[in-house]
Amino acid sequence: MTRQRPMIIGLTGGIGSGKSKVSDLFAAKGIEIIDADILAREVVEPGAPALAKIAQHFGKDMLQADGQLNRKALRERIFSHPQDKTWLNELLHPLIRQLMQERTAAARSPYCILAIPLLVENQLQSLVDRILVVDVEESVQRTRVISRDNVSADQVDAILASQASRSQRLAAADDIIDNNGTINNLIEQVDKLHAYYLSRITKLKA
Repeated sequence: MTRQRPMIIGLTGGIGSGKSKVSDLFAAKGIEIIDADILAREVVEPGAPALAKIAQHFGKDMLQADGQLNRKALRERIFSHPQDKTWLNELLHPLIRQLMQERTAAARSPYCILAIPLLVENQLQSLVDRILVVDVEESVQRTRVISRDNVSADQVDAILASQASRSQRLAAADDIIDNNGTINNLIEQVDKLHAYYLSRITKLKA
């Protein structure tokens, strides 16, 4: 008998919303976390075909002395050359998507979290069963990111402008975590959602 894949919860939210903390809280309950950002790094590790294609397309200066991707040089290149950004996305997105599907299918927990920061922007709703948005006020995002990343307010505003708006994410959400409050409030919301997801799985199996 073929094992059914677990229910997939797509976790998303804007920069500084607290997605990592929410992932950690679910992981502490034994829920497997598949993080799109980690998969994006995996597909360009030394020896990966995608990294060789990047070096061939952009030149050897995209590689560091140890063979790792020079992320700073690549960011600068695609920032000033939109066509290069398109080329890179067309190379990497299918590879990352394939890994997402493989990892979620192999997950052993009752449900799994697929953390995709740009889930709404990249229209990846079809990869998940439910969308969980970590929501915060934009003013809270700005304060957190400026403090965490030591960047200017203008840089934060540019990042926010490049992402889906708060209203767009909320419109796509099946479930919402309000992360404007305390850590205890966050834990309480994760506890309730965890129980809810388990109850949905039980009903689906009945």
